[in-house]
Amino acid sequence: MKTMYKAAGIMALVLAVFASACKKPMGFEYRGINNVQLENVSMDKSTVILDMLYYNPNSFGVNLKHVDCDVYVDSNFIGKYTLDTMMHIDRKATFTIPTRMDVNMRNLLRGGLFALLGQKVQISVKGSTRVGKGGIFINVPFDFTGKYDIPLFR
Repeated sequence: MKTMYKAAGIMALVLAVFASACKKPMGFEYRGINNVQLENVSMDKSTVILDMLYYNPNSFGVNLKHVDCDVYVDSNFIGKYTLDTMMHIDRKATFTIPTRMDVNMRNLLRGGLFALLGQKVQISVKGSTRVGKGGIFINVPFDFTGKYDIPLFR
């Protein structure tokens, strides 16, 4: 009987350790944009290249496998961004995701009119990331909105 209690205690301890090690990752915090550049400019569609800054609030490193998001400027949809690559993100670290996306110039200019006048614009990024640890990946949704000064229009 004593052996059965010991085995049950050891099993409970193993399950507690396993459960704490498998803590679900929190979503990344959007911190802003840097290094904005325009390529292939046309009236309909252009390519925007920029670095998106994020922060990993988790107390453990994770692997980023996929990003899929929609980007809005002042509530105008300007484009979709997808990243399919594996990158390691350290714990409690700020990191950069190099971004290249085709944007609808009419919607960008409509939203960017305030930026041309020197005012901040509202940028929203909505989507999901596929993150994981130890080969186990989950989808983590995100929805970031904030007012930013876009250096693209200077």
